[in-house]
Amino acid sequence: MNVIFWDFDGVLMDSNAIRNTGFEKVLADYPPEQVEQLLSFHKANGGLSRYVKFRYFFEKIRNESVMEEQITILATRFSVIMKDLLLNEDLLFSETLDFVKRNQGNYKMHITSGSDQEELRYLCESLKISYLFDSVHGSPTAKIFLIKDLIDLHKYDHSKCVLIGDSINDWEAADANGILFMAYNSDEIVKSKTNYSFIF
Repeated sequence: MNVIFWDFDGVLMDSNAIRNTGFEKVLADYPPEQVEQLLSFHKANGGLSRYVKFRYFFEKIRNESVMEEQITILATRFSVIMKDLLLNEDLLFSETLDFVKRNQGNYKMHITSGSDQEELRYLCESLKISYLFDSVHGSPTAKIFLIKDLIDLHKYDHSKCVLIGDSINDWEAADANGILFMAYNSDEIVKSKTNYSFIF
């Protein structure tokens, strides 16, 4: 195995619960039962971007059209909240980060996340972990395409790549790109998709 694509939330950082808080704060003016529906969708689809989730909230839960500008405004508010709440090194998973530190140079390692790319790079720089990875990538580009673009750019051998993630969307991104998948910190449904044993 030469290349590792890392998910961020729930794999490198214990941030999923805080992401829930972000959606609650940004959508505080909407009916609580609708926000709960979004949170259920968010928890089941951790690897999708907030842009997709906000659009789902309006189009599928509220059954109304939404302008791209409104999605951008909500995503920006969400990012401001995240930059404040996630700037905490205690939230980093020591198990995975220790592995990354021990193996820097042994693998090509990229972060490919559903989180906003600008926000993600800000957090990684501020928490002083950016140097551990060859690159850091996030939304609004979907993870499927982030991985495809990196494989194409670096001419990686698909058979020597693995994605480590915690959601069904991560498995889908790995499967779509013909690379191996390892579930970490995941429920049984996601764990059942694991096709590669990886020891930290």
